[in-house]
This record gives sequence, structure tokens and C-alpha cells, in this order.
Amino acid sequence: MSILLGRTICPGRARGQALVSEEPISFLGGVDPETGLVVDPRHPLAGCDITGRVLVFPTGKGSTVGSYVLYQLAQGGHAPAAIINARCEAIVATGAIISGIPAVDHIDITQIQSGQWLSIEEGGRVILDG
Repeated sequence: MSILLGRTICPGRARGQALVSEEPISFLGGVDPETGLVVDPRHPLAGCDITGRVLVFPTGKGSTVGSYVLYQLAQGGHAPAAIINARCEAIVATGAIISGIPAVDHIDITQIQSGQWLSIEEGGRVILDG
């Protein structure tokens, strides 16, 4: 078990399997708000379902409407369990906050692998299993 310490963007606790991207994510046009699938064919996570996963990516990109896409995902039951960023920008931060998705940044995301189980705890703590 190892612990990574970051900055809390949206407080909360979550546990789940990591889904990691080394590339930024644009939620508007990149993720289907009705299914939780990554639909951008150029993205490394194309075809992956973010529903209930701890979504790990360096930063967000794209339109400010991406915040609302995160909200739509949450309302439809397809939101990630939590978000971990290297640097959380305003689009992802706003989306996480209005959707109640626990979010942490200032994390060395290279320490996390897809499929790895982890927990988000209060105070920006990310606990990696194994």
C-alpha cells in the first residue's frame, strides 16, 4: 500500500478501479453523457466506460460545457467514482464540484496504473492498493 498526497478539489471519499490516461480529456464531445463511454476515436481511452471508475488523467481540455457533461454523467448514473488529476483546471473542477464527484489534484499520476484499486480519502489522500 502506498499513499499519495494531493490537493482536494471536491471533498469526498471514493473507492474503485483506476482508469488512467496519459492524455488530457475533453468531456464535451469526448465522453457520451448518456453512457459514460469515451467516444473520441483519437483518445487512448476510446471505447472505455468511465462509469464508477476512478478516472485518472493529467488535466482537462476543451469547452466549458464539459463541466455540464460531468453533471449529466452524474445525473444519469454514469459518472466516475472520483477524479484524480496532475493539474485540475476550471472545467473539471467546476464539473466535479457541481456533480459531487470527489476530485484531487497535484498527484503524480505516473504512480497509478489502470485496473489498480485505490481509495480517495479526506485531505487529498490517495491510497493505492498493492
